[in-house]
Amino acid sequence: MKLVAKRMLAPAVAHLSFQRADGQALDYIPGQFIQIHLIGRDGEPTKRSYSLATIHDHAMGPGEAVDIAASFVPGGTATALFEGLKEGDEVTASGPFGRFCLLPNDANRRYLLIATGTGVTPYRSMLPLLEKAILERGVQVVVLFGARSEAELIYADDFRAMAAKHPTHFRFVPCYSREFNEAAGPDARRGYVTEQIAALEPRAEGDIAYLCGNPNMVDAAFETLKAAGLPMPALRREKYVSGK
Repeated sequence: MKLVAKRMLAPAVAHLSFQRADGQALDYIPGQFIQIHLIGRDGEPTKRSYSLATIHDHAMGPGEAVDIAASFVPGGTATALFEGLKEGDEVTASGPFGRFCLLPNDANRRYLLIATGTGVTPYRSMLPLLEKAILERGVQVVVLFGARSEAELIYADDFRAMAAKHPTHFRFVPCYSREFNEAAGPDARRGYVTEQIAALEPRAEGDIAYLCGNPNMVDAAFETLKAAGLPMPALRREKYVSGK
């Protein structure tokens, strides 16, 4: 893939936009990920996984963009690669992979999309499909997103725009664990995302929950939602583990 754009989303998170070097489109399902191939610190080939952040209307066919959000980890092998990339540089990747996706036969009344950090990335790619579900079957959507501060709330503008467009069906609930943003609006919360789940009144019938991000958060949220009665098929999770 060839890098076509790079920008910082947060102090330690970059948005990287690629295109396939062969000029072909990347056909993917929102929620899937790709693997970037690189050489590890031991000199051996290794891979790092990144959820696709691309917003694309798949009704129009596959698009050209291949967008990811990459956390920069001090001393990280992938971090060194991405920090040094310039527009036009190429990397090798494989995919897409994964099943952390909206399912076409979902008949739920509400999606609870819970994330921390870059775990919100797959939800950004799902926005066109979520809007389609809102328009076609009136589904409710809640994005509960945890970050330490407003500066680390990546892609917040995309979710806020969807909430403004569909105020009765789409809620964006930012949750600040350190620095609360007084201007974030009435849906903003203090503390950790796991402390806010009960207030959403999870329902065993009608809710499907997606959990993505920090493994500890994913595990705790999973147990909370399971205790609320959500069945296993309604609990879909993906853990992000940072690697050197």
